This record gives sequence, structure tokens and C-alpha cells, in this order.
Amino acid sequence: MAQVPQTFFDALAVRTWCGLALESLGRAREEIDAINVYPVADGDTGTNLYLTVESAVAAVEAVFAAYDVGKPTLADAARAMAHGALIGARGNSGTILAQLLRGMAQVLAAEGETAHTDGSALRLALRQAADSARQAVAHPVEGTVLTVASAAADAAGGAAHDDCGAVARAAYEGARVALAETPGQLAVLERAGVVDAGGQGLLAVLGALVETFTGEAAAPLVHQVSAVHARVAGGSPGDGTALTSLADAEDCAVAAGAPAFEVIYLLEAEDAAVARLRGRLDALGDSLVIVGGDGLWNVHVHVDDAGAAVEAGVEAGRPYRIRITHFGAGDVHTTGAERPPRERAQRAVVAVVPGEGLAGLYSEAGATTVLARPGEPPASGELVQAVRRAHAREVVLLPNDAELRHTAAAAAEQARTEGIRVALIPTRSAVQGIAALAVHEPDRRFDEDVVSMTSAAGATRYAEVAVAERQSWTMAGICQAGDVLGLIDGDVAVIGTDVTATAGTVLDRMLSAGGELVTLVLGDEAPETIAEHLEARVRESYLAVDTVVYRGGRQGALLLIGVE
Repeated sequence: MAQVPQTFFDALAVRTWCGLALESLGRAREEIDAINVYPVADGDTGTNLYLTVESAVAAVEAVFAAYDVGKPTLADAARAMAHGALIGARGNSGTILAQLLRGMAQVLAAEGETAHTDGSALRLALRQAADSARQAVAHPVEGTVLTVASAAADAAGGAAHDDCGAVARAAYEGARVALAETPGQLAVLERAGVVDAGGQGLLAVLGALVETFTGEAAAPLVHQVSAVHARVAGGSPGDGTALTSLADAEDCAVAAGAPAFEVIYLLEAEDAAVARLRGRLDALGDSLVIVGGDGLWNVHVHVDDAGAAVEAGVEAGRPYRIRITHFGAGDVHTTGAERPPRERAQRAVVAVVPGEGLAGLYSEAGATTVLARPGEPPASGELVQAVRRAHAREVVLLPNDAELRHTAAAAAEQARTEGIRVALIPTRSAVQGIAALAVHEPDRRFDEDVVSMTSAAGATRYAEVAVAERQSWTMAGICQAGDVLGLIDGDVAVIGTDVTATAGTVLDRMLSAGGELVTLVLGDEAPETIAEHLEARVRESYLAVDTVVYRGGRQGALLLIGVE
């Protein structure tokens, strides 16, 4: 069905564009992943771009949902798009795309904007996007997404007409031509017989922009890439020559050597501190991209010393949502001339965790973790990516949140189509996941392991103590904003004014039904003495009940409680 075209760049156009871009990247994701050879051949550019745009879409939809009547302004929607992409950016290409969208938003949300924006503003937005993205990369390289973005902006500037559709189409055509030329600009692409993966992803996003303003879909990307494969690899698109070249390019990347870790984090810091951080990280590694502004930044770098990269962030400000990916033996990030195939593990556990502290705990226990910040649940694509990263024949998936069950089920189904045996244990809290992980034995039969883990999770009652954000009706009565809530098994059971007292009441109610072990997971904002108080309460009132305490970090809830 043809898309009803938007005439001007208003809030609805932003929403439409983001939605179409997500659909386009969803269709092209696997193809883009397959041609990803630069800066490292880790096969995730399409997935990273998809997840970045998915975060932008969620932010824009949240802005629209906040309006009972009418709709948000263009500035509201554009800023939401940019912010969503910034906080959800994944990988090198996703981080650059976030900066491209931020650059556009700086023009579209500028002071003095009118209710609708025409093609001349779109020209300026595309120019600002390309320039700001190039400035964000420590060492820009031609033949990459930066080249494609610049070509799109140049072509938009020379559009024959001044309506948004004409400008968008000119940008798309300029990007398409530039993308086809990337193998001649970057040797690793020429050896592999492919175009730049990030550039192809940007072309998909620009194609969605064309559809937004014309109602017509852009030409399918697969035909363009196949033609480049045939031209550069010296064979037909289906004869396997390009795939052989791709393997050769990966081997070349290995021989050249590259850092072993990808480090990504959000950073709250002042501009001056970020300028110093750029210098520190540039000396530590490569593929450095720092995007953002107004006190919030997304930092991406490839290094050998991941700890030093995070410590540099701590010196600059407050890093959080830290992701460290280690590319182990056999991966193209690893130095050395030989690349033995990385053998799959028999079994792995993938878990969603709400804070950095628990991420460390789960990782020490051998799990592959996906960090979920409050209000920012992971998408199914991110869970699929984690399952792939676990690199195992069998995977146990722990969503650790009742609201993530359907998302996790979709991820499990996708992973199964890729030949991975996945069992989803419907854990509703991280403390249930801890209980499941405690009885995990990878050497026993898969079904037996899953039954044991499911039983342990199901035998663990869970609770959390949090602060109410607004007035609302609950199972325990009406709460006011600022009240302390004690939720047991997902329902509000206690409303109080003191965190420690409310936690004590919740714990008493849970232990009234019996228990042998209490697990306490403290959030960063929990009172300093709460753990000591609750441990003493258990010792004095409940004989033969043990207590274990963990630090969860920025986990949203002040306190998580588990009783087994």
C-alpha cells in the first residue's frame, strides 16, 4: 500500500519517517549485517542501525502519546527523535546515525521555527547532519557512511525544486551514487566486493525519507548491492565470488590487528571534560565516536584496555549504561595472523538485568547480559543479538521482567529460526533470575537444566520497594506522588512514607509464608543503613533464614527482595 505523502516537515512527518525507516532497516538488516567488513567485520551493522532507530521511534511515540488532544510541535518530535537515537545508539554506525539525526534536529527544532517546514530547511538539516557527524568521528575515513551522508547533503543542496519530496529524492540519489563508489575509496570494501554497510543503512533511512514526502518507495537496495558485488568481485551476484572476497577481507583485518574490546557508554559531562576525554580515548584505541551535547553524550571506542576507557569516562563525568563487548579467539578484532574458527559453546544463559551491579554479578556467573535502564526496556532485536553473542547451541533466556515476556518470546522464536535451541524461563524479577542461575548446570541434559532453573525461579517470591511518581489507584489504596511503595509479586501491597520501614513490612509479609534465603539487591538511591537494618530484622525474628546482599547500581527500584 502506498504511503500517504507528507507535504511539509512537521511532527507527523518525523513520526512517519522514523516508522518507515525502522521498517526499511528491518527488511535490510540481515543483508547489511552480511556485508559489514569495516571498521571491523563483526556482522552487526544492520542490527545496530535497526536498534538505534527503534529507540528513536519509541521516543517519538512517547511524545505523541503524551498529548490527549492535538499533536506535538516539530521541535518536540525532532528533539525526541534525536534523544531516543542518542540513548539507544548501538555500535559504530548506530552512534554516527544518532549524530546525523541530532544534526537534523538542531535545524528542525531551531528557535523561530514555523508550524511547518519546507524543503529549504530540509536542505539545511541534511547539511548540518553530515557536518556534525563528521566532526564527531575522531579520524574520518572516506568510503564510509560519512562520505554517503556528505554526498546526500551536497545533492540536496542542488535539488531543482524547493519542496520536501524533491529535496529528499535528490539526497537519496546522491547517496545512492556515493554508496556505489565506496569500494573504490576503501580497499577492504574492494577486496570483499561489497559497499559500505553503514552507508547502505543510511540509504535505507533516506529511502524512508523519500517515501515520507512522496508516498513512493525507493528502489530495493538488494539490486544495488548485487550489482556492486558483481562489478567489484568480478563475478555474478550468485556465484560465491563476493563471499570468498569477504572472507579474504576478514583475514586481512585479522592480520593487521585490531583492539579486542568495543566499549560504549552514555556519559553525563560538560563540554570541556568531553574535549579532554576525546584525547584520552584517541590515545587508547580507534573507531572513536563521541556524539551528543547539552550534557549528555554517547561514547563509542575500540580498545585493548576496556577498564581504562571506562575510567576515562569516570574522570570526565558520570558514565552509565556501559556495554563492553569482548571479541574473543577467532574474531576479527583479535590480533594474529591465524584465525581458527570459534567453536560454539554447548549451552549459555542470556539474562536481562536492571543495573550495572547485577550485570557484573550475572557475568561472573557466566551469563551474557543485556542491561535495561528504567523506562528503556530492550527490544527483541537486542535480545536476539545477545543470543547470537553468547555463541552457543543451546540458550536459556531469562527476561527478569513480566512485561518483557512477549519481547523475549519473539527473540527466542527468531533465534530458533537460526538453528539455536532456546528455552525461555518466564522470570519476572532479577532475583528470580539469580535463583535460576544458582542451580544452572551446563553439563546436564538441556531439558533437565531448564526444569531445574524454572523450578528455582518459580519457588522465589519477589518484591521491590520504589517511590511513586504520580497519584494512582493501587491494590493497597490510593498513593500520592512521593509515597514509598512495596510491591509483592508485581502488585502494590504496602504504601508508606519511610523506605526502611516499608521494606521491613514487605519482608515480614513475604517471610510469613516461610523461607530459607532472603536476597536483597540495593539500588544506588537506597538508604545506606537499609541492608544492615533488614539483615538484623531477619536474624532476630526468623531463625535459620540466611540473607545475602548485592549492589544493583542504577536499577530503578530502591530495593529488590527475593525469598526462597
